[in-house]
Amino acid sequence: MAPSLSHAMSRPTPQDYTGPWAAVPKILDTIQLPRIPAREFDIRDFGATGGEDDSGAFTAALRACRAAGGGRVVVPPGQYRSGPIHLGSNTELHLREGAVLSFIPDPDRYLPPVKTRWEGMELMGYSPLIYAHGCENVALTGRGRIDGGADCDTWWPWKGLNTKCAQSSDAGPTQHAARKALFEDAERGVPVAERVYADGSYLRPPLVQFYACRNVLIEGVTLENAPFWVLHPVLCESVTVRGITARSHGPNSDGCDPESCRNVLIENCLFDNGDDCIAIKSGRNADGRRLAVPSENIVIRDCRMRDGHGGLVLGSEISGGVRNVFLENCTMSSPNLERGLRIKTNAMRGGEIQHVYVRNVSIGQVKDVIVINFFYEEGDRGPYDPDVHDIFVENLHCERAQRAFHIRGFERAPIRGLHVARSDILRAESVGVIEQVSGLTVSAVTINGELFKPK
Repeated sequence: MAPSLSHAMSRPTPQDYTGPWAAVPKILDTIQLPRIPAREFDIRDFGATGGEDDSGAFTAALRACRAAGGGRVVVPPGQYRSGPIHLGSNTELHLREGAVLSFIPDPDRYLPPVKTRWEGMELMGYSPLIYAHGCENVALTGRGRIDGGADCDTWWPWKGLNTKCAQSSDAGPTQHAARKALFEDAERGVPVAERVYADGSYLRPPLVQFYACRNVLIEGVTLENAPFWVLHPVLCESVTVRGITARSHGPNSDGCDPESCRNVLIENCLFDNGDDCIAIKSGRNADGRRLAVPSENIVIRDCRMRDGHGGLVLGSEISGGVRNVFLENCTMSSPNLERGLRIKTNAMRGGEIQHVYVRNVSIGQVKDVIVINFFYEEGDRGPYDPDVHDIFVENLHCERAQRAFHIRGFERAPIRGLHVARSDILRAESVGVIEQVSGLTVSAVTINGELFKPK
């Protein structure tokens, strides 16, 4: 086993995990770290020079690794540029401290198309920059830095009008037409192999996507300037994301989006993003219901969230459902952090969201503290009512917020069982709204120094 994978996963103390939280150690016991053969393949031995393009060296090292039955592909200190990197089973891509891997921002390099998922829908699209499909025992580790190469001149302008890039506008090529067509294909049940949206479609790829993999580790690396989402495990089981820094401020630059994944640990990470920090997903609309794979058994702890649309977010691609999410001991704060805890869905997305537990959260500055919103985007325009129930928040401390709550269910399908306990918001400009919630309990919660009693 490679050295970076040899340490044991940390275990909680039993006295901290009682009641519903007793599920946490059981989830952690099911998560397997990848087993990587103890052999190394240094990319310099395969021709890497740190020049304009070391793609060939990466390809050769990975080919040799695969032929040997797996091992660690090592990126030594220095600066290297490459096109897409596809990992195989029993393979670890390891960036030593001082290594910088920059991806060449030429969309043609990310062809031919591969099977991927984009905003919750399957398709044949641009290759993610680092990609693995149907693999077992796969890892991305080290103390190096990975630069996706996206900026206001490459990749990001395809979003269209984007306030993060002053020069971006709808004048150039954008994703709008292809995005609409892909939605229509998914609703009509067009086979995935026929949903080809690559060259000329302008649907940006994620920086790292492991698709239908088992025993995944992403540890230590710094990831910057993603074309789209930063980390995107899809349909994976046994996923560990530990000690990474996700720093990307482009459009849709989510930090980590486990989608339809089972048994996931995210710990000791820093998220500083242009969109959600952590967003748990399970497919969009008809495509999410077709696969019907929820995200479940997810533990998040000891993370820091700075800029972002939300700290912990469930949705909006949520049609397959989410259950058994545990977040604890996290800190969130930024003038650019919009929400602490957020659940976003609607009557087109639907989805059952259940058993979400949040405790020991410290928030410095945020716009909204807790948001559960059934009126996201399409709102009440569809036949698939969300089913959100058993949400527990305790020991949350917030220094400053614009609104404490933005909670809106449907009258015919209220949020069932929202429980907030032993929490305080020192300064809030507004309490906000709490509408269509049955089974609401609030215990020892203060806002602006006064005990909060919902009307």
